[in-house]
Order: sequence, then C-alpha cells, then structure tokens
Amino acid sequence: MKKAFDHIGIITTVPQPGESWVPDSEVWVTNPRLHPNRIEYVRPKVMPTIPPEKVALWKLWHWPHVAYRVENLNEAIAGEEVVLGPFHPAPFVEVAFVHKNGVILEYTQYRDLDHWFGQPNPPGFEHVAMTE
Repeated sequence: MKKAFDHIGIITTVPQPGESWVPDSEVWVTNPRLHPNRIEYVRPKVMPTIPPEKVALWKLWHWPHVAYRVENLNEAIAGEEVVLGPFHPAPFVEVAFVHKNGVILEYTQYRDLDHWFGQPNPPGFEHVAMTE
C-alpha cells in the first residue's frame, strides 16, 4: 500500500483561528497545510466521555493521531481495528481512524488536493510523494 505523511492531529478544547466545521464528527479542524509542522487542531463540539477500558476510542479523543494520505482507503483499513469511519468530513476527502501499534492512525484518501475545506493551499505548499 502506498502512503505519505499528511499531518499530526491534536485534540484541543480551545478555539483556533481558521477552524472548519466537520458535521459528521461534530468537530472543528484547522488546516494542517498552514502550520509549519503540519499540525491539525481538532476541537470537539462536546468532548465525549469515554471509559478508559475502551482503549482505542479513548486514545482517539485524548492522544494525538498521525495521518497518512493513501491511494485506496478500503485497502488501507482492511483487517485493521477501525475506531471511527470511514466517513467523508467534506466532499474532497474520505477518512478512517485505526488503532495500530498502540497509536491512532488516520488514513486519508483525497479526491482533490488543491484545497482544505475550500481554503486554498498556502504558496509553495507541496504534497509528499507516496511510497510503499
């Protein structure tokens, strides 16, 4: 499976500049393409209460996640412990979150890489090439 690093997502309860609303997961997200370290801040409308024994789901809402761009989302999540998704946070992208090797990974399949929730990519922004 080919993949490329896309961003790191960090949960926050503090509103961030330039947030976009994601109705399916009821969160606001920032554009990681604008952050020098490719950080996406994720702010839930309501922080879910998850018992610690639901380890993977608890990690999704309390730990950072690492996101990879993939060519085929179904292939990427086949046989994985899917925690959330797949779903379309917006028409340009489909995502799924998995619990793998003790961490939360987001696999992201873009239909359009030219914007983020309608925001144009910053000048000089380039996508990392996918590798095996």
